[in-house]
Amino acid sequence: MVDMSSYAAFLAAAFALCITPGPDMMFIVAMGGRGGPRTGVLAAFGVACAMFVHTVAAALGLSALFLTLPTLYHVLRWAGAAYLLYLAVKAFRDRAVPAEEGAAAGPGRRRAFWQGAVTNLLNPKVILFNVAFLPQFVDPGLGHVREQFLVFGLTITVMGFGVDGSIGLLSGRLSALLRRSRRVARGLNIFSGTVFTGLALRLAATPK
Repeated sequence: MVDMSSYAAFLAAAFALCITPGPDMMFIVAMGGRGGPRTGVLAAFGVACAMFVHTVAAALGLSALFLTLPTLYHVLRWAGAAYLLYLAVKAFRDRAVPAEEGAAAGPGRRRAFWQGAVTNLLNPKVILFNVAFLPQFVDPGLGHVREQFLVFGLTITVMGFGVDGSIGLLSGRLSALLRRSRRVARGLNIFSGTVFTGLALRLAATPK
């Protein structure tokens, strides 16, 4: 179904993309910083699930709609920016300190998953990435084009989760140690809010 030489080239390119710091990785670092290791990992899992949804959409040809309907692209872009700003406001207002209050700071674990998924789903750049990147490795001559899309998409999803999940775990463990100080805990929330704000502005300011 998939040419092995193309698959090897895809693995190299996908790994380079996964380890390159980007918006998703910064988002996961911020989530781990707010809620701890499991929160960071679940945020990464949410991002990974959304990535696979994008892959399925690309395989079905749905993602191509953004190339022919620019208005739909911009609506999704502004919705994503607004959602990130909402997360930023929540982070700036969060003053919980687990060591002193006995409660988990930041978003709940289930909420962290959904926030990761929604943030990625509302990023039209990810949709266009799948449209531009995955077809380079799909060989129509082999047939089963949709199945090839899914193989490549599942591969980069699993690889991305391995990298991002590790990042979320490490950032969460570090924050768990630092959060014993109220001042540091507050600083981590401000850092997370700043990251979310920066991601929102980046998404809103770059229309293409």
